[in-house]
Amino acid sequence: MPIRLPFDQLLVPVRQIDARVSATVLARYASALVFLPLAPTAADWKALPHGAVLRALFERKIRKAGDTFHLRVGAQAQTLLVVACAAADASTFERLQAAGKLARIVLDGDPQSLLLWQQGCPAATGDATLNAALAALEAAVFRFATFKSKPKTRTRLARIDLSRRGKLPELELTLATAAGNNLARWLTALPPSTLDAGAYRRLLKQFAQRLKLGFKFHGEKHLKRLGAGAFLAVSRGNATRDAGIAYLSYRPRGAAAPAVSLVGKGICFDTGGTNLKAHKSMLDMHTDMEGSAVALGSLYALHAIHSPLAIDCWLAITENRPGPLAYKPQDVVRAANGTTIQVIHTDAEGRMVLADALSLASTKKPQAIIDYATLTGACVYALTERYSGAFTNRPEARALIESAGASSGERVWCFPMDCDYDTDLESSVADVLQCAADGKGDHILAARFLNRFVPKQIAWLHLDLAAGTRHGGLAHIATEITGFGVRYTLDLLGRGWPPRAPTKT
Repeated sequence: MPIRLPFDQLLVPVRQIDARVSATVLARYASALVFLPLAPTAADWKALPHGAVLRALFERKIRKAGDTFHLRVGAQAQTLLVVACAAADASTFERLQAAGKLARIVLDGDPQSLLLWQQGCPAATGDATLNAALAALEAAVFRFATFKSKPKTRTRLARIDLSRRGKLPELELTLATAAGNNLARWLTALPPSTLDAGAYRRLLKQFAQRLKLGFKFHGEKHLKRLGAGAFLAVSRGNATRDAGIAYLSYRPRGAAAPAVSLVGKGICFDTGGTNLKAHKSMLDMHTDMEGSAVALGSLYALHAIHSPLAIDCWLAITENRPGPLAYKPQDVVRAANGTTIQVIHTDAEGRMVLADALSLASTKKPQAIIDYATLTGACVYALTERYSGAFTNRPEARALIESAGASSGERVWCFPMDCDYDTDLESSVADVLQCAADGKGDHILAARFLNRFVPKQIAWLHLDLAAGTRHGGLAHIATEITGFGVRYTLDLLGRGWPPRAPTKT
């Protein structure tokens, strides 16, 4: 079933208005959300529409930061007004989590218009809270593709008005990351009958044309000439010959060589291959391409903010199927950088396709590479789905990597990358084992395996997306598919990744 990227639905328009919120102004909106400090002043109550009513309810219902209440106001009680007490000392994750709950309340009834503002909060708290609310509202309003023969008609929020004197700091960044996250979640949710390798290629071409990016698709014939045997081992089990590695490039004016390459695992459906998965383990394996979707969503967001960085994006797109031609345990294959790999388990296909994608990305000599993959169950067992795992060849950057997780609200934890783990991947017939047979520390061994395909002079960060899906959602994202990684990427790059090489003494 043909489908097009939802460019025009990624964001609800946000307009800043420089107007005092009076009862008359408030009455123009179907819903409104206002943030107050824990101890509003008399001047705050006076500035608020329906201030006397709100003050009485606030004193009865608000006991601590984060508490909320709602009521209908206006001549015909036409406006749903949600009042929330902003937390001054909340972490970004906590702020986003609270904003997600508020978004579900304020959007009840599918309003067409919404007013957002704060009254009396300290500047930093108020700005951070408003940005979190906008991120949550944009995520909550966005709808995935539907294939129902009689879809339910819903009124879509037409606009969000933000009342604030002067431009809200980081508004552009908030909206760009929200759009990138929505795009990543939309792609990940598509059924495998819709988003197969051929359809993904067509969508990527459409994406590149819309954003005026460079685009090339390395199909199987070209990959064979390049010696990308690790990727081709996985793709040869497919019924069709449309798998490949997509290459997109964003170049701001004056930029040439890429500053950063984003590399994504794009397994459109993962059966496990010859080592076939059980039913429940296979059921949601259309989401195994989420790494590629996050890379693409991050590229979209960076383009939206007109990033000065030159960005490459490499997406390894295939399925992992069983069949007479599928790769199997004990095969030996050669990757694009010449490394020979002894196959142990065909359900460890993600590291195989990433090996060649990383090798190809490295030929462009970027300063840094970030790769994204829903790679190992071991990382989920280690962290649950609340954090994602981080692995890097720049151990001195651990504080930077983890602080970007804290400040973005997409939390990561750095795992060890000591060289002695390589002894668990020693092969008697090839340069390296694909994985260990017993599965212990598989998230770490997978990172050590991938490390072989990135030259040491390139700063590299591998994100194992344990938090890519979570029942009940995560932070401000209510859907099981979280799109984790877009907010993180923009925060990390904004903090100066890649790190400078240590000074030699």
